[in-house]
Amino acid sequence: METRQLGNSDLKITSVGFGAWAIGGSGWDFAWGHQDDTDSIAAIHRALDLGVNWIDTAAVYGIGHSEEMVAHALKDWRRPRPHVFTKCVLRWDEQGHITQNHTAASIRRECEDSLRRLQIEVIDLYQMHWPPSDNGLGLEEAWQTLHALQVEGKVRWIGVSNFNVEQIKRAEQIALVTSLQPPYSLIRRSVEKEILPYCKRQGIGVISYAPMSSGLLTGAMTRERAAALPPDDFRSKNPEFREPRLSKNIELVERLRKVGARHGRSPGEVAIAWVLSNPAVTGAIVGARDAKQAEGVMRAGELKLSPEEITEIEGAAAAAVAH
Repeated sequence: METRQLGNSDLKITSVGFGAWAIGGSGWDFAWGHQDDTDSIAAIHRALDLGVNWIDTAAVYGIGHSEEMVAHALKDWRRPRPHVFTKCVLRWDEQGHITQNHTAASIRRECEDSLRRLQIEVIDLYQMHWPPSDNGLGLEEAWQTLHALQVEGKVRWIGVSNFNVEQIKRAEQIALVTSLQPPYSLIRRSVEKEILPYCKRQGIGVISYAPMSSGLLTGAMTRERAAALPPDDFRSKNPEFREPRLSKNIELVERLRKVGARHGRSPGEVAIAWVLSNPAVTGAIVGARDAKQAEGVMRAGELKLSPEEITEIEGAAAAAVAH
């Protein structure tokens, strides 16, 4: 796979990375339902087999379980270790309910816990998962702490997630921002107006999450499957998976399927390739829950869409959003 430099770092990452959100399993506020651990490890191994060289996880995914699954997968991996990215500032209670904590003491503890669960000595990219919900000075305290961890050698590079331009600028007053992780897909494009252009001007790497809209654009999501999502799958509460939006989104998937058929590719791969066609985007985080799913999407970065195809896809997406 081709690689791209991530922002101001020395990391050369493949255009697609393995997203480890769903493999955290159930039992917390933003779960994807039940997940088999053996399948999780197989999915990671298949992604690495296909050339993926980075894994994105977070302490909060499965309240620590996702990081543990990444460690299990890498323990059995005999080739060069992929880059490991994780995140902080979301903590949980005994019931799996999530709250923010941007204090220095909390982040330092989180970092040590992540290093232990991941069984690594240094985190390649440590990211502030969310800015403070009150947009307060916790942002500065947290970012100062991430920078201190970088200076101490606990983490190699530091980035932010779900930040707007004003929040990125506040962080930049303290230390360089290597990367931003925003949501970005054909049906979630608000970052195009200000955030992506700013990152491109500043040389900040962008690794987009949910390029297939949490599985909605894979081609495997039907009305029946959406209706049958279990209560412990956060998508069951997402309006994009319910009418009236669901039908429009399924229509968009059929347009993606038509484009993909010309290349022998799935709708999900077309959705990922469209995200990667934006020059501000360095890489896309792509989840897979078993080896078969990994097989179907992890080489999406090799698909190069023509300008005509991009126009065709964006026309279909505009129609889907206009409801």
